[in-house]
Amino acid sequence: MGKIIGIDLGTTNSLAAVMEAGEPVVITNAEGSHLTPSVVGFTKLGERVVGELAKRQAVSNPERTIVSIKRQMGTDFKARVDEQEYTPQEISAMILQKIRSDAEASLGETVDKAVITVPAYFNDAERQATKDAGTIAGMEVVRIVNEPTAAAMAYGLEKMEGSQTVLVFDLGGGTFDVSILTIESGVFEVISTSGDMKLGGDDWDRRIMDYLVDGFKKSSGIDLRIDRIAMQRLKEAAETAKWDLSEKETTRINLPFIAADPSGPKHLDMELTREKFEELTKDLVDRLAAPSKRALDDAKIPLGQINKVILVGGSTRMPMVQKMAQKLFLKEPSREVDPDKVVAMGAAIQGAVLAGEVKDLVLLDVTSLSLGIETTGGAFTRIIERNTQIPCSKAKIFTTVVDGQTTVEVRVYQGERELAQHNKFLGSFDLRNIPPAKRGIPQIEVAFEIDANGIVSTSAKDLATGNKQKIVMQSPTGLSQEEINRMIKEAQQFADEDIRLREERQIRNKAAVEIDVAERTLKDYGQIFGDDKVQQVRVIIMSLKEVLENRDYDKIKQETRSLQDAIFMLTSQLYLSPERSISGVQSVPAKAETEGLSEKQEEPSKEEIFGWFDKQKP
Repeated sequence: MGKIIGIDLGTTNSLAAVMEAGEPVVITNAEGSHLTPSVVGFTKLGERVVGELAKRQAVSNPERTIVSIKRQMGTDFKARVDEQEYTPQEISAMILQKIRSDAEASLGETVDKAVITVPAYFNDAERQATKDAGTIAGMEVVRIVNEPTAAAMAYGLEKMEGSQTVLVFDLGGGTFDVSILTIESGVFEVISTSGDMKLGGDDWDRRIMDYLVDGFKKSSGIDLRIDRIAMQRLKEAAETAKWDLSEKETTRINLPFIAADPSGPKHLDMELTREKFEELTKDLVDRLAAPSKRALDDAKIPLGQINKVILVGGSTRMPMVQKMAQKLFLKEPSREVDPDKVVAMGAAIQGAVLAGEVKDLVLLDVTSLSLGIETTGGAFTRIIERNTQIPCSKAKIFTTVVDGQTTVEVRVYQGERELAQHNKFLGSFDLRNIPPAKRGIPQIEVAFEIDANGIVSTSAKDLATGNKQKIVMQSPTGLSQEEINRMIKEAQQFADEDIRLREERQIRNKAAVEIDVAERTLKDYGQIFGDDKVQQVRVIIMSLKEVLENRDYDKIKQETRSLQDAIFMLTSQLYLSPERSISGVQSVPAKAETEGLSEKQEEPSKEEIFGWFDKQKP
């Protein structure tokens, strides 16, 4: 089995890691960074860009830029760009394709298997959507792992002696999770998990943005909320200010030319203190408490039994968050591993376990929400309780409510509310051909099975006849296999298109470099070459610039070679003619024994000149 990479598919940033020499190593992307912004954009020319390039264009092209798509996973949301609509799975697949491509370039081998992490509180629809995104990106998703569980694995806590109880406090860009695990003899067992899917670092950014917008409106009378480009600039400035205030007490936000009115351009220049920032976001910090207490109550353990609290997610760098964690758990949190990298590293370890590279390590995860069906009166009857260890399967016996009933509809939900309609509807199916009998007589077994990824399958069986109906739950907002196959094909087409666009950029860049070299050469040494030859080269330069405008790439390559040949032929005179020496540099005598130059006095062929240049390359 080849390498299985671990991927932290985040709301704000994503990254990948792999096991090398027994240790998890974060993979560097094509831009030289570990973090790839979870942003997809489309340029005005129709090109698709992902990551840092997409984030950069968001200022000038916000209507063609998609951010924070993770918050829409498992929903029927569609991102619309021009006339095209994209599902969250498709957008996430574009991010995963970028990560996969960068990993293959870094590792020098094909990557077709991955472990992908999700928030512990993701329901079945969201997990299935994540798995579908990986499939569309051309990878086999061998396991879906909860982010807090992956983080605990990255800390190497299995190496600690005796039984350990660990609390993982995970605040990322878009979600918040708390998980409590026990670790003993290399076995990780999640005993409870809780969280808030709508709370993350993005919310802190928005509070700073609101503060800046309100302050600017008060001083200038201009409401920046109606200017999308200005708001994008404010988003970036707010994120920078948030990080600054994690390190220092005061930061200054300075955005020149943010707006204009009849009196002229307006500049935003405001100071923000850490104290004010904490005042603006106090309610957000307070929201961290309820899920934390719920996880502790579900685990049924006293605070004193927790051996370690580890912080995960870039947003835990904020001092106010660290203080809250210490206040809640009465323990100084641990931060030995980079909170941005820790989840991907844990996913890489799980990948190595599945690939057989790591032994004596077992991950026992839990389901984050209860699973059950709708019964009489719209009640929600639980079959698998939340925090049940997975993989698992459980069943209950039900009966009919009407005399002679021959069909029952099984409606499956996930959640914690007592009425089914208040929970997440996962899907439904009919069990038919039940022998007619008085109500209460038939016995119908409804069974649930959850695999290691947290994906649900459900079956109903008439115990009298053995008649059975079974389905893998497909959310109403999920994708059919036909849709997935179509998206895989389109993703491959885009992968080929990306290769073509990259090659075209390289051709354009090479042409631009050759034009620059030629123009500098003519400027510096044109008087040596003579007017006729200089004019010939200028004609080639103009021709190349013209085909660059027309995007005729075969012609661009041809003209680039012509310009390169012409410059090489001219510059050879600088080395071969004693009377045409470069100012300040002594010419090489024609008969000198110099490497790459023969004793022949006639002008060498183009091939000989190229050979000489090749020999001089380092």
